Amino acid sequence: MAEITAAMVRDLREKTGAGMMDVKKALVESNGDSEAAIDWLRKKGLSSAAKKSGRVAAEGLIGVASSGPKAAMVEVNAETDFVARNEQFQGFVETVARIALDAGEDVEGLKAAQYPGAGHSVAEELTRLIATIGENMTIRRARVLSVPSGAVATYVHSAVKPGLGKIGVLAALEAADGGDAILTLGRQIGMHVAAARPEALDVSAVDNAALERERAVLTEQAQASGKPPAVIEKMVEGRIRKYYEEVVLLEQVWVHDGESRVKAVVQKSGAKLTGFARFQLGEGIEKETSDFAAEVAAAAGTAG
Repeated sequence: MAEITAAMVRDLREKTGAGMMDVKKALVESNGDSEAAIDWLRKKGLSSAAKKSGRVAAEGLIGVASSGPKAAMVEVNAETDFVARNEQFQGFVETVARIALDAGEDVEGLKAAQYPGAGHSVAEELTRLIATIGENMTIRRARVLSVPSGAVATYVHSAVKPGLGKIGVLAALEAADGGDAILTLGRQIGMHVAAARPEALDVSAVDNAALERERAVLTEQAQASGKPPAVIEKMVEGRIRKYYEEVVLLEQVWVHDGESRVKAVVQKSGAKLTGFARFQLGEGIEKETSDFAAEVAAAAGTAG
């Protein structure tokens, strides 16, 4: 049996980021062979990651990256908010957002892309990160927007550092150039989208099923008034216009002055708003709720 020295343990910890006890065990199992110990830890990391994969990951970070008239946004989830403050995790999210600029918004394609300077894929790097930090993590979604000329502006709300936060927005503006004025307008649109939560860019993009449900509810409400059908029809159409003002970005009131419509602001700039995307961390993920008293009782029963 080879002697396992403190220096060997320290060196392997620096190379792998694994815990001290795991590193010691890896060296023992590998008879002091550092490379074999790294492989042992990688295998253990894979196993550990698999065990953690069933746990709900609804925290984490939204990351954005841009390059010329193109920008990408990703959501990478973890189990606790504490991980969002971890520099390794932050670096991973930043890198994945940059990779998405070329790899695109298909998550599987993004995970299969090469991770810079690592000699392996994004998915393998994520597995290593799971093993090192000790929480389940997932690359949940990605979005990439581009324009032939102009700019795709980015905005991050509740940022923990530039380009990383809890809410991210992309705003694609076609224009003759992507100068400071267009970028400023794009960031203002990003702030508006973060606050107003539009569901569609324009009226034509409103989900038909949602629109018909809304129309049915409004019609039933109007019919309860007992007014003639012609009047009811006008009432419903008026309320549908109000509905558009709530959910359609270009029809919304500009949050920055409380008076103008977004479409008027964009038209005045000479640009054309061709698309937007809004990610809010954890939206739609059903978080686990725990009953602490029940957990303690269960633990006590198991111990007994």
